Amino acid sequence: MTTRTTPRQRQPELEQDYTRSPALGYEAPEDTGLVRCLAHGFPTPLARWHHHEEYELHLIVATSGKAFVGDWIGPFQPGHLVLTGPGLPHNWVTMDLPEGGVARRDLVIQFAHAPIAAAALHIPELAEALPLLERARHGIEFFGLAERAEAHWHRVKESRGLRRFVAFADFITDLAHCTDYRLLSAVQMQMQPGDDDAELDQINTIVNRLTADVAQPLVAAELAADLGMSESRFSRFFKRATGNTFTDFVNRVRINRACQWLMESDRQVGQICFDVGFSNLANFNRRFLEIKGVTPTEFRREAARRFSGGTLGR
Repeated sequence: MTTRTTPRQRQPELEQDYTRSPALGYEAPEDTGLVRCLAHGFPTPLARWHHHEEYELHLIVATSGKAFVGDWIGPFQPGHLVLTGPGLPHNWVTMDLPEGGVARRDLVIQFAHAPIAAAALHIPELAEALPLLERARHGIEFFGLAERAEAHWHRVKESRGLRRFVAFADFITDLAHCTDYRLLSAVQMQMQPGDDDAELDQINTIVNRLTADVAQPLVAAELAADLGMSESRFSRFFKRATGNTFTDFVNRVRINRACQWLMESDRQVGQICFDVGFSNLANFNRRFLEIKGVTPTEFRREAARRFSGGTLGR
């Protein structure tokens, strides 16, 4: 039996500007504005479970393995294209690394939110990108765009000044118009045409209550009465606003919180079950498997691979 001499890393590392060395594949600060490009192979000192303040558009061009985006774990291979939002932890773990590594595995673009949001107030065309950026808070995987994405990346990389921004805007436009995608981590409100803003605010209030305390008992009939709705009207509107029934939504939020604790603590599975509001372990395990595709124990084991064997990726 071996004794652990250093604490296990659990929290994602915050990536700071001073770590973004051109020697590792970053562009020099004086060469960038809103948009920063990065290309690197593997292995690399950049290999870690981390987060940062910028959006990151990440294209894998070599190797395959496991991707970690927030509480989502899934496979990746060449052509895997993901947009992560500010503060969303992410990591790519290569499982088939050839001897000697690979010279180029990741093509990355990073950009900040504030300049785009501010400019959209005065340039209406930029507002077209805002729903995309909102979805990116949960991570977005795009399908069928690999070749175009790689061509876009090279055009951005090879440009400077206004031409770079134009190339970047062309890339973002393709992503904003893409309908073949999936959200990776947690759940999201979905505003629909014709929905009443006041009612959506009420739904958001319920979502905020739930996420603030996932274990609190919430009954649809009681919430509907609090909002002055019939239970059937509440159920229809909640399903339209979130894409889930109320019960499914509560289960997803609780399972997502359980994932966080499975990754970032040593709490026992049984303790986590009750801490997130499930009343029995069998139901928790069943719902976890339905939503995540693995058991809680398997999820924890997969999450540990973020730091195992020296094969961690960005």
